[in-house]
Amino acid sequence: MLQDPFYDPTISYEENYEEGPFNAFADGKIYQQKGEPKHGFLGQKVYLPFGIPAGPLLNSKFVKSAFEKGFDVCVYKTVRANVFPCHAFPNVLSIHFQGKDLSMERLKKEVVADENFQDPISITNSFGVPSKNPEIWQEDAKRGISFAGKGQVMILSFMGTVKKDQTQKEFIDDFILAAKLANETGAKILEANLSCPNIGNEGLVCYNLPVTEKVVNGIRKAIGNKPLILKIGYYQNQKDLEKLAEITNEYADDVAGINTLQATIVDHEGQQALPGPNRLRSGVCGYGIKWAGLETVRQLKNIKEKRNYKFSITGVGGVLSVKDYQEYKTAGADCVMSATGAMWNPYLAQEIKKAI
Repeated sequence: MLQDPFYDPTISYEENYEEGPFNAFADGKIYQQKGEPKHGFLGQKVYLPFGIPAGPLLNSKFVKSAFEKGFDVCVYKTVRANVFPCHAFPNVLSIHFQGKDLSMERLKKEVVADENFQDPISITNSFGVPSKNPEIWQEDAKRGISFAGKGQVMILSFMGTVKKDQTQKEFIDDFILAAKLANETGAKILEANLSCPNIGNEGLVCYNLPVTEKVVNGIRKAIGNKPLILKIGYYQNQKDLEKLAEITNEYADDVAGINTLQATIVDHEGQQALPGPNRLRSGVCGYGIKWAGLETVRQLKNIKEKRNYKFSITGVGGVLSVKDYQEYKTAGADCVMSATGAMWNPYLAQEIKKAI
């Protein structure tokens, strides 16, 4: 059963940033943890290795509410080393399709989107990873960190920015600068968002493995031994995922996957649903992509066991219920996160804790 979401898709990103979060996330009710935190995650003791990934938690107010509702591992929305605008409204639409999930074959066809959010929920979100001035987000991230209660931790996600006529080295340097700025906040765990656009490449940073290795190597030198998560997209090529795992084992501490799957998003008349240039294709998440998240976790677990790698795995994608959480844990996830599911069910963490 869908609840009223804590991010309001009927108003702009800026309105959500200034006025949100909404509904149950704004009621001030605090979930009371029981006992002592017993689960380890990247050097931190947490009550449950479950939380919300980069995306829905726009600022420290959202982070505070997430902690209060029992989400123990929360990721502050991805930041940049420079100001970056948000895509035009709307930014979140419901998507509709026939069948159990959005297979890669199905994603080759158009996907219809509207404002009719239904259970089991799948959405497209198109924000463009907006970012405030570093001076603003650094101070706000520090507030978010301070809101973590006993057995909770805030992760700070960051990324590099693609710019016109930029060289590969300039892109990598910008990514490293974002890491340095993020590290200055004192966040106990950092996340490099590699599931974002890459310079000179029709895809994500994580799909360009030579650039990924240079980026992560530079980040590691910049942040010292601070725990580092690599956020990735879905790999269709097993050997590419194996190389990513090799890079992770060398320079990072955890892989978080997946982000979204790309689809062509249209309205009921077959027209582009999200206004503006370069928005015909958009990331989809929620129920329809759970298969891809689970597959990624299983593959990473197999690679780890075969090669005796030490990094941990964070499973993301289509977690809407207790059953979904348990499936990810069974697949090999050390930590599980929910974005779409948590947005429309602020009590999801509490339901999981009660069930297990």
